[in-house]
Amino acid sequence: MKILVCISKTPDTTAKIAFTDNNTKFAEAGIQFIINPYDEWYALVRAIELKEANPDTQVHLINVGGPDADPIIRKALALGGDEAIRINANGNDSYYIAAQIAEVAKQNSYDLILTGKETIDYNGSSVGGMLAELLDLPFVSLATKVDLNGTTCTVNREIEGGEEVNEVTLPVVISCGKGVAEQRIPNMRGIMGARSKPLKVVEPQAIDPLTTIVSFELPPAKAGVKLVSPDHPEELVRLLHEEAKLF
Repeated sequence: MKILVCISKTPDTTAKIAFTDNNTKFAEAGIQFIINPYDEWYALVRAIELKEANPDTQVHLINVGGPDADPIIRKALALGGDEAIRINANGNDSYYIAAQIAEVAKQNSYDLILTGKETIDYNGSSVGGMLAELLDLPFVSLATKVDLNGTTCTVNREIEGGEEVNEVTLPVVISCGKGVAEQRIPNMRGIMGARSKPLKVVEPQAIDPLTTIVSFELPPAKAGVKLVSPDHPEELVRLLHEEAKLF
């Protein structure tokens, strides 16, 4: 079996976000970057667990990005990926990213393609679905559990007010969320071994993005906390009504 895990580079969750060039570009100077948590903690770790259950399984990683993404790719290899492909391109358009990945995936006949449910910087939740469409494969989103039995994949997924269980025949594209696996930390053996694992760099295909970013905007600053005396509940009601607009 061959599994492809799509990984992306995102700012650390504690990073202070700022923008440059008249708010059209993200300011990367001084920012610590990590593997997108949904890609790492859930999609990648579940792929590794499936490999551990079936040693004949190969786990390949793919990333669309420049050379500055290599450190996070090496970390993913240290966690247990067998080899990696970096498509040497930068872009924020979901279609462009999905189309680049699809061009590589078409050449390798993957049985299972896993993505995180979204990236924590853009929150688009769209690459997985686009990738499935481009590859003409079934797609299951928001997975909380992924199990394999031969060529049948059973996927539990979140739905409004509950959970749904799906069965699908491989190959399939799945976007993974919380519950699919538990976070792992690479050990020293994995870190040392990652240095010699293949990281192939390929040039992007001539694909035009469908969207461009016009500008970024930071959310408004949070207002200070207001304390209301328990002796004046009417003031609390007024604040909830007039300022918080709760009713």
